[in-house]
Amino acid sequence: MGRERRRQLINRLMEGLAVFSAVVTLLPLALILAFLIYQGISYINWDFFTKMPEPVGEAGGGMANGIVGTLILIGLASLIGVPVGVGAGVYVAENGHTRLAWTARFMADVLNGVPSIVVGIFAYTLMVLPMRSFSAVAGGFALGIMMIPVVLRTTEEMLKLVPTSLHEAALALGVPRWKVTVRVALRTARAGIITGIMLAVARIAGETAPLLFTAFGNQFWSIRLDEPIAAMPLQIFTYAISPYDSWHAQAWAGALVLVCLILVISVVARTAGRGRFGVVR
Repeated sequence: MGRERRRQLINRLMEGLAVFSAVVTLLPLALILAFLIYQGISYINWDFFTKMPEPVGEAGGGMANGIVGTLILIGLASLIGVPVGVGAGVYVAENGHTRLAWTARFMADVLNGVPSIVVGIFAYTLMVLPMRSFSAVAGGFALGIMMIPVVLRTTEEMLKLVPTSLHEAALALGVPRWKVTVRVALRTARAGIITGIMLAVARIAGETAPLLFTAFGNQFWSIRLDEPIAAMPLQIFTYAISPYDSWHAQAWAGALVLVCLILVISVVARTAGRGRFGVVR
């Protein structure tokens, strides 16, 4: 009886520690959201989403150019990161025993841990210097590089979860291997792959360091891809380090909108990941 009671006490203690750890994990996010709501909710209005920034010293204005610029940069990054990441993930999953696949997997893990500012410097050297101009293309290129490892690893893991029996059944019917990959494996794993893509988008949406070396920012309305372009993270950074109270207020409002955007993308990604496999890797 004493041994059984001792086991129950240890079980309750470990359950309590697990709950405490979960609360500690969620607490920073809850505090950040609460603080941002407290600081920025009063400055969010229709003008914030539809108007351009006002000159220094004038109240009002918004971040319309930064919102549109952020969407453009995310679109450009997706054009680079999604095809490359999915394609590489398919190759690694289907040819995992080869040396090239092992190298691609290893380099993706390394790239995933590279500081974002290093990626920005790389894009600056490769694109900004030859073009002799900051541009939206350079910013999208830097963010696209950051998307590749996340999309690659997620695609690989989701394809590995596809039952081998599906591959064997399709091959037994005489279907070419590439059609088995495209029409069977990718279709079966598409929920998890979409999850990886959205998580990659959520990661790059708030990046600032790479854009300082590539997109650079723009206080005016510009959607040209060969010119500097505004982005919400850059505007928040600029406003936050300024000595003007009106810009500080805009920075808090922009930070709240950006965090909410990332939170929504993450929630949608997790929901999509409950598709066929019900697992998010």
